[in-house]
Amino acid sequence: MNLHESGENYLETILLLKQQKGEVRSVDIAAELDYSKPSVSRAMGILRESGYITMDQNGLIHFTEKGLRRAEGVYERHRIIGKFLKMSLGLDPAVADTDACRIEHILSPETFERIKLYVADHEGKS
Repeated sequence: MNLHESGENYLETILLLKQQKGEVRSVDIAAELDYSKPSVSRAMGILRESGYITMDQNGLIHFTEKGLRRAEGVYERHRIIGKFLKMSLGLDPAVADTDACRIEHILSPETFERIKLYVADHEGKS
């Protein structure tokens, strides 16, 4: 299944909330993203049907192996692209973060790998 930008954003949000809180429910996602509970519930249904997450009887959201790989990949792209924008263009961190969130979904794997190499080569050189 081809996951759209909104699905990737949900996966990334779940990952970050799990890192912060240890466990995540739909209500946590709604609060974090300022979305309605029905919208988040619908999205969680789609992610569950697509095999990215499971939900237990207490409403806790868990990644499947496939979901965790995808969430970590999206988050890596976000972090690396943000670093690249700050390093190479000198962007304000908030602007770089906002733009990275948009760019991470459309960048080709080849371009992302080049950016990743650039960041690795230039990290620590300032």
